Amino acid sequence: MARYFPNNFSVFILLLIIHCLLAPLTSRSEQIPIYIRDDVYYDYLKFIDGKDILEIQDFSGRTMRRDVVDMILAQQALKLGGFEHSFEYFPGKLNFRNTKLLEAGKLLISFDSYWSPDALALKELVHISLPVIRKGEYVAAIYTSPTNKAVLAINELSDLKNFTAVTTPKWRTDWRILKGLPIKELIQEDEWLSMARMVDLKWVDFILMAFHSTPDQSFTLGNIHLVPVKNIAIDMKDSRHFVISKKHPLGSEAIKAINIGLTQLRIEKRISEAYQQAGFFIDKSKVKIINN
Repeated sequence: MARYFPNNFSVFILLLIIHCLLAPLTSRSEQIPIYIRDDVYYDYLKFIDGKDILEIQDFSGRTMRRDVVDMILAQQALKLGGFEHSFEYFPGKLNFRNTKLLEAGKLLISFDSYWSPDALALKELVHISLPVIRKGEYVAAIYTSPTNKAVLAINELSDLKNFTAVTTPKWRTDWRILKGLPIKELIQEDEWLSMARMVDLKWVDFILMAFHSTPDQSFTLGNIHLVPVKNIAIDMKDSRHFVISKKHPLGSEAIKAINIGLTQLRIEKRISEAYQQAGFFIDKSKVKIINN
């Protein structure tokens, strides 16, 4: 027994040491950190509510929004393409910080899709996926305060001349579209939440936003409440894509997987159905697109 115990004890200690050394590596390889804006993440959690991501095909719900659809479709595409890693989420007051993290290789993917010009500006540092939203599919609504009756009465492109709008030049498509409209003034603000708050307080007249899935298409976040101009839309004339860091060690694997998955989702018509169910893709025959 004297010889048997030390030998087994030594083996036990050796296995324990190996387990302790390998466990963190396994955890790191399985849990990929994803930094995400907190309001998007909380709406995502409310919608998911324990569902299997890969099985979700109904995208209707009060907390559904374009950002959440993006987040789910990206994960579905990755899984369908054979990407087996899982994610750990770190919500916060993030916006353009994500781009810096992608450039540095500290963030694998932005689950919030990028407009094509914004993605192409980073092409040396990121892989650009196939379009998740194709050119011509995205029409935006003019969102304003529910008490801003003048904006809510907009019916023609020329009506915009009396109003101010807000966005950031970092969103190249939004900036280009708004600069091309006959508005009174375009205000620059780089934080999205601040943009929405400025419109809610009527410091600025309107913001371009995706149509929302609520019954009246209104948008509410905390004390901010915005409503769209009824039956009026702006054609954004661009496509949206997922961007994946070239510097991240899993970047090459992820871009191959997501393109395979997006192709499959597109063939099955699940992408357009998801955005339609979420209220983001609307029947364009039922709205007046004033910048055509």
